[in-house]
Amino acid sequence: MSASLEKTINNKLLSIFNTLGYDSKFAVVKTSDRPDLSDFQCNGALALAKSEHKNPREIASQIAEELKKDADFETISVDGPGFINLKINNSLIGKIIDSTSIDERLGCEKVESPKKIVLDFGGPNVAKALHVGHLRSAVIGESIRRIEEFVGNKTISDVHFGDWGTPMGMILAEIIRKDGNLSKAHNYNIEEISAFYKQANIRCKEDEGAKETARQITAKLQDGNSEYRKAWQHLRDVSVAAVKKNYDELDAHFDLWLGESDAHETCGEIIKIAQQKGISEVDDGATIIRLEESNKPKPPVILVKSDGGYAYQVTDIATIKMRVDDLKADEIIYVVDKRQSLHFEQVFEVAEKLGIAPNVKLQHIGFGTVNGADGKPFKTRDGGVMNLEDLIKLSKDKVRESMPEPDDKYDAAYIEKLTTQIAMAAIKFQDLKNNIASGYIFELEDFAKFDGKTGPYIQYAIARINSILRKGNNIKEGNVLITNNEERDLALKIMQLNNIVMRAHESKEPSIISDYAYTLAQTFSTFYNASSIMNAESPEISASRLRLARLVRDVLTKLLYLLGIEAPEVMLKKA
Repeated sequence: MSASLEKTINNKLLSIFNTLGYDSKFAVVKTSDRPDLSDFQCNGALALAKSEHKNPREIASQIAEELKKDADFETISVDGPGFINLKINNSLIGKIIDSTSIDERLGCEKVESPKKIVLDFGGPNVAKALHVGHLRSAVIGESIRRIEEFVGNKTISDVHFGDWGTPMGMILAEIIRKDGNLSKAHNYNIEEISAFYKQANIRCKEDEGAKETARQITAKLQDGNSEYRKAWQHLRDVSVAAVKKNYDELDAHFDLWLGESDAHETCGEIIKIAQQKGISEVDDGATIIRLEESNKPKPPVILVKSDGGYAYQVTDIATIKMRVDDLKADEIIYVVDKRQSLHFEQVFEVAEKLGIAPNVKLQHIGFGTVNGADGKPFKTRDGGVMNLEDLIKLSKDKVRESMPEPDDKYDAAYIEKLTTQIAMAAIKFQDLKNNIASGYIFELEDFAKFDGKTGPYIQYAIARINSILRKGNNIKEGNVLITNNEERDLALKIMQLNNIVMRAHESKEPSIISDYAYTLAQTFSTFYNASSIMNAESPEISASRLRLARLVRDVLTKLLYLLGIEAPEVMLKKA
């Protein structure tokens, strides 16, 4: 694997700091705040000044004099109170780009100590269609999963199906009300099951008796009633099959399809541990754990409801125990709507009190809502919550408007596949170009855009480079030669990849990837407009620029992959 430019420079600084007897932890560079002056800057002299009892500019000048002896630097200067400015020699840039171009990891490092990370980013419920809220969970979660895998961590993704609460009793009660019993339950498809749930929801809101019946059935189901369990299994199987179709279209991968029901037995263990540690109490018939209230009120966590049933929070607590005991998780990450932040604060605090996840990092990554033009959560024309399936169809229809008619070269199947790839790129990039915690406006018009900060723009940049490579298939790639500013800017931008990926990994923020992909595509466009490949000044420069172009294609393709987006070989649109 090639060493990144930043790491190469840091190693040079490290050697100098050690020679001069300075603390090596300050031997690091960052991208320059003044790109007109330098490529990188080192601020270590300012940090050293106090411990060394010297003027920071004196320290900086001493380090700079050593750096000037290295032919890999074009210029070294000291600015202000002690900033060291470093401009890299073009020959070093060329060498690193050459080694990056033959590295299957494109110069990207792996984490030093790989972790096993369990990712929970599904959260669908039995009998309920996925909606736009599930879009963010799936898209963000899948991107984080891919980033973590790429940097060398082992990930296990779990959909965490909502299949064990009162809604199950509501559906079963509604089927019994219609049919008299559950003998026909195994015949119902997902549309019919969803209709039962909608009707049961209305009924239970209006009729306290119906709600009580649903609670009783839920309790019997959880206690192991064979008739209810058999019907429940069918409802769950049909719902899982329906949900898998949606997640397959989103290309969201789950290793485990466990649900709340799988944690049922462990819930009993949680109750026992809480009692043994003396941290639970009975209040008004319910078993609860009170939490410390420091800065804000924090409601107690209910483990067992007054009717004897397990509360939903204890399921999440039990699931943490299972993920630690069975999966040996080092970290557990939940990608869930940020409006659930209090719930996770409570759950994580109880897990700590119980001691069920020692030395395991628990993290909730809360996302904002997908909004319509009015700034409110995105809905259908009749005011209902927008289903994910409908949103995907809406997006494909919009893309289809800009697609050409099939012909001898590109048949109807290819056009439809391309339509799907572009629509999904538009959906995902529109989501992932935003900071996770922020909500965003869902702009349908973006789905027809092949320019601007959109997924199709990045796809188009890749397809454009593919076309260039096909035209230049008679040119053999050669060593990279930096002959103009546009080549230099592009090469330096490429060499930011490792730093970008590591930042996205450390902050669990895919928008860092999408921002970089967009600026890299723009930088390539500037380079290409100023630097002819086929008609360059010499064959050596043509060969060099072809390598640069191919490397940009490979980097952009990898970036899209990390965002969960496919890169078509060609892009088509109406003339």
